Amino acid sequence: MYKIIAIGDIILDTHVKIDDASVECDLDGHKCKLCLDYATKIPVTDSFQTVGGNSANVAFSTTKLGLNTAILSTSGADSNGQIIIENLKKSKIDTRYIFLDKKAKTRYSIILNFKGERTILSYHQKRNYLWPKKFPLTDWIYYTSLSEGFESLQEKLLKFLDKHPTIRLAFNPGSFQLKNNLELTRTVISKSDLLIVNLEEAEKLAGVNFKKLKSVESLIHRLLGFGAHEVVITDAANGAWAGNTEEVWHMASYPVPIVSKTGAGDAFSAGFLSAKIFGHDLPTCLTWGIANSCSVLGHFGVQNGLLDKNGIKKMIEKFSKIKPEIV
Repeated sequence: MYKIIAIGDIILDTHVKIDDASVECDLDGHKCKLCLDYATKIPVTDSFQTVGGNSANVAFSTTKLGLNTAILSTSGADSNGQIIIENLKKSKIDTRYIFLDKKAKTRYSIILNFKGERTILSYHQKRNYLWPKKFPLTDWIYYTSLSEGFESLQEKLLKFLDKHPTIRLAFNPGSFQLKNNLELTRTVISKSDLLIVNLEEAEKLAGVNFKKLKSVESLIHRLLGFGAHEVVITDAANGAWAGNTEEVWHMASYPVPIVSKTGAGDAFSAGFLSAKIFGHDLPTCLTWGIANSCSVLGHFGVQNGLLDKNGIKKMIEKFSKIKPEIV
């Protein structure tokens, strides 16, 4: 029996580190653009490939934290798909529910890393997502980003949850789902034991601007109104909030040097959910999420920064003065 089955696209990421570029922003410091010289050779200081995507990032982390994890996904039956399968197996992630589609290419992305920020060139293609004839036993399902064609799989997921009310759902919607079918994405919230989103995603799901509500606590309560049992909102350097109908907690981010932000959100989700599965309370879950995400921020390549239980403990001890506070 699994502790977690992660559902979502798996991507082969090519990380490229560049130093010869510039950033241009509008007058208020927003809508920034990464600028490269046109029709020239741009020097690259480092480059490597990793298996990525929200589901894979979470699976790598929860497995490292000691939880038996599998992935349900559809990938291309090409060389990139084989690379993905091999890498997941090496990390002891169960891949038997990853279906290979001979008519589709494996998703891939080019991640341009510049001064701690990343710009992602992402390849999407419509998928024929398959649902296993016999879905395996699991305590939790972590449902995250999928591409075009996700609707049929989501429908099967919701029907499955109706028939198996003891299985708990953690929901972290992806950008395609939020952009292309917001109403259908909102229907999953009512089935969710845990909803994890960043501040911008929370505003989109709630249909309201954060400035009008004047507090993240109000935004959390608005999302709880959609039916989620617990809501987590992350906001980069400002840390994260987590709450239910009884309490809301906030925790600041650790002051760590930022090498790359890629995968930090997934590391937070994995840390938070793992702590929850191990039976910890809400503020402790926040602490695990912050510790895991801040470790990833200090590394180039998501998997290099992921922590095991002992690493989580050491990170928390190192920044022991920073603790969750009730709002």
